[in-house]
Parts: sequence; C-alpha cells; structure tokens
Amino acid sequence: MRTNVGLWWVLSAFFFLVAVIYTWWNIVNNTGELVNRIEWVGTIALLFTSFMSLLIAFYVSRVHRAQGGELPEDRLTAEIDDGDPELGEFSPWSWWPIVLAFAAAIGMIGLAVGTWLMPIGIGIFVVAIVGWVYEYYRGYFAR
Repeated sequence: MRTNVGLWWVLSAFFFLVAVIYTWWNIVNNTGELVNRIEWVGTIALLFTSFMSLLIAFYVSRVHRAQGGELPEDRLTAEIDDGDPELGEFSPWSWWPIVLAFAAAIGMIGLAVGTWLMPIGIGIFVVAIVGWVYEYYRGYFAR
C-alpha cells in the first residue's frame, strides 16, 4: 500500500509538470494573443488527469493511514500465504455464470439490434439467476 501511495503522488506531480510544460510549449511555438496560443483541450485534459490522480493519491494515503498496519505486500519477510485471504465459496463446476453471461449478451444485442430480444434475454437471466442461487439445494451437491 505504501508503494501505491507513492506511485499516485508521483503520477499526480508528473501530470501537473507535463501540463505546465505542454502549456509553455504552446505559448512559445505559436504566435498571436496569449489566449489563442494555448491549446486548451490538451492543457485542461492534463490538469484534470493530474487532479484525478491527486484525488486517488489522497484517498489511498488516507486508507493506508487508517488501516493501522502494513499489508503483507509491504513487508519483505511476508510469505505468499500471508496475502491470501478467504475470498468466499465458489463452485468450480457451476455452469450458471456462463448462462448469465449469455443472458447479458442477448440483452445487449437486444439493445443494439432490436427490442424483441430483450424479453428473451430477461427470461434467460431469470432462469440463470434462480439456478445459480439454488444450485446447492438440488442434485448431487444438495445440502
């Protein structure tokens, strides 16, 4: 986490420096009034990129300070198992996530091609979500 904090602060400073150099370069190379010499889209885009990375750096530094300790990734003596938390229970044999992805694909194609596909996608979605939720209540893996 410490490394992430440092990287975001460095990125924020880098984008701000690039915005200043970009604006200066446009002022030097163009002729006319000052307002017309600046290329505003690139300058504002670089400034906003700097501000967005500044927000992320501030947030990540606050989270790092609030967590109270170092993450296993920050310690040199950490083992691989230290950073391996319990993520939950997953069914490696389940086909329902594939059916859900198919339902989402049918729904998106329905939005793009024709609305007549939307009820089909919604129907497949309802069947898939019910099947995924209740897969441990039926069949070989019932509890």
